Amino acid sequence: MKVVCQVVEEYNLEIYLTTQQNLRLNNVPEHVVKTIKSKIEPYGIIFKAKGLFPLPRVCVGAPHCKMAKIDTARLSEKIMNHFGDRTGIKEKLKIAIGACTLGCSGTRSTDIAIEATGSGLNVYAGGKDGVAPRAGIRIKKGITETEVIEVIETLVDFHQQKTNKKQRLYRLLNDPAFPYQKV
Repeated sequence: MKVVCQVVEEYNLEIYLTTQQNLRLNNVPEHVVKTIKSKIEPYGIIFKAKGLFPLPRVCVGAPHCKMAKIDTARLSEKIMNHFGDRTGIKEKLKIAIGACTLGCSGTRSTDIAIEATGSGLNVYAGGKDGVAPRAGIRIKKGITETEVIEVIETLVDFHQQKTNKKQRLYRLLNDPAFPYQKV
């Protein structure tokens, strides 16, 4: 963050923290984009680009929240270690992880959501925000992290096969070939 703040000051930029937990630099002149990227890339900054696997939106999780059942950052890292190299992912697909069922990370309104409970992890599919919000449906209950990875893989593969353009997962819930039922 220190380097990002230095870059912001040096180039008189604006910082915007998005609802997807991204940091956006606004008012970047085109002629300094490469220079700015080269200054902050060495610190592990990942730049958004079409086709990349979506970084999960997470709540603060354990040990920082008394309601938390899991460490959401660790599960997010596990998911990204498994899927991070995948490319060609269609836009609009979003993932959220909640350390409990309160939904602080917007789990019920996300394409693929993982919520921790006292008896394992629940997975929801098909949620969305926007003008006509929809809550996702629970498709798995009380499963393990390994099983969560398998479910995400199945859902992402299904989304990739069934869509020709950017499209939210909720539009595919009624497809006869949708791989999961509501539980």
